[in-house]
Order: sequence, then C-alpha cells, then structure tokens
Amino acid sequence: MSAAFRKALKSRQKNHRERSQPGFRKNLGLLEKKKDYKLRADDYRKKKKTLDALRRKALEKNPDEFYFKMTSTKLQDGVHVMKQETEEVTEEQLKIMRTQDIKYVEMKRVAEAKKIERLKSELHLLDAEGKPKNRHTFFCDTKKEVRHFDLAERLNTAPELVNRVYNRPTLETLHNQTVKGPTAAKELKKLAKQRRQQYEILSQRIEREREMFVITQKIQTRKDLMDKRLKKKVVKETKNSPAIYKFKKQRKR
Repeated sequence: MSAAFRKALKSRQKNHRERSQPGFRKNLGLLEKKKDYKLRADDYRKKKKTLDALRRKALEKNPDEFYFKMTSTKLQDGVHVMKQETEEVTEEQLKIMRTQDIKYVEMKRVAEAKKIERLKSELHLLDAEGKPKNRHTFFCDTKKEVRHFDLAERLNTAPELVNRVYNRPTLETLHNQTVKGPTAAKELKKLAKQRRQQYEILSQRIEREREMFVITQKIQTRKDLMDKRLKKKVVKETKNSPAIYKFKKQRKR
C-alpha cells in the first residue's frame, strides 16, 4: 500500500478537534470558531454594502427631482401611504344612495322574516315560552256528562300524556308500537337534538331580523337629517334603537 493511499484512508484519519477556550479566558465565553467568524463576517459585509449603497444614493439625489407619486402619497408615522381620495357627491346623490341602502336592507329583512315564518310553521313553536295556550273546546249534551267528563278518555290517550301539546299518541298506537331497545332511545335523542338546533337557528334569525330593522331605522333617520334648515338636538342613540332627535319648536302659520 502506497503512502499516499494510506494517508487518504478515512479509517486512518484522526478527527479534527478545535481547541477550547483557555482557562485564563473563561470569563470571555466560548471561543469563536471559524464557522462562527464566517457568519459574522458575511453579515458585517452585507450590512456595510447596504449602508454604502444608501449613502451613495443620498449623495447623488437631485433635490429638484419630481415624480407623480409625490402628489398621491403622504408621510404617516415615518411611512409613505397612499392618500384616500374623497368622493365628490351632491346632497341629491347622497339621498339616492341612502334610499338604495334602505331598500337593500329592507329586502334582506323581508327575506329573513319569510324564513322565520317558514321555520315557525315547521316547528309550530312547541313548548315555547310566552306562547298563548291552545283552547280545545268539548261540547257535552247533559250536566251529568260534564261532571263525569274524563279528558284522557275523550282524547283516547294515557293520563300521563294529556298535558303534552305535541306527539300525543292514542292508546291503540301505544299498544301496537312499543318503543324498545337502545336503538329507539338513540333515535329519540337524535330527534331531540335536531329540534334544539332548529330552535337555535330560529332564535338567531329573529335576532338578525330585529337588527336589520334597527339598521333601516338608523339609515332613514340619517336621511331625514340631511335637511340642514331644521335645528335639532340629539337625545340618545343605542345599538338597539336609532337616534331620537328633539327639534326646535316653531310656530306654523
């Protein structure tokens, strides 16, 4: 085996170890290696090159230079931002825009109201709070029949189900279709969950329809206030109701 090949063998080579920080220099931290120095030197040269380019650009700048973006930008917090152009509209155009806004919001409110009515017709507002109780009148021929009147017998259902306003099966249905097993219980839970979700959707739509009605009132109020001839004073305005204005009393002839 030749001496050159023996030197080239990786199995015979020793691992290169960089020396550590001497003991009397421990207070200076870790000893900087060559790879650390290269990273630091490259970063220094990059920053120096950027500073030189900026310095050269500042020296060569023409004070009389003009470009069109100067008229459309402004300095805000040290940053150039585009100026927002103001729309030139007349009072008549603004009134038309307000009217269109009212019509759009009103259209959305009517669509929401129709969806609410459809949901109410599907759910029938079962067990809803504040709902007036249904009245079911029974007619009897004699006073004796009135005294011995049995509501469960008349409705042909179990006494425990008399107070239910929905899903009140008859005795024949209870005898023929007996609910048994865990599968039926799961189905009942699933139906109850779907019913709760439908009621939540209904409440959300009612709230959205109310908010749209308030928005319509506020837009209409702003449109009415565009008449600058009348002196007015605002009393109050909340997120649930439009502003209420008090106008100066004026005697009409």
